[in-house]
Amino acid sequence: CASTSNRNFEGRQGAGGRTHLVSPAMAAAAAVNGRFIDVRELV
Repeated sequence: CASTSNRNFEGRQGAGGRTHLVSPAMAAAAAVNGRFIDVRELV
């Protein structure tokens, strides 16, 4: 799971979930590409 939230605590995204805190640009890039990428490739 990718999140741009500044409030991260255990169980926030569901029991046993793993959350990556990312910038809005990273979240958009991951949504478009379906995976995490280096956002510097898009600039």
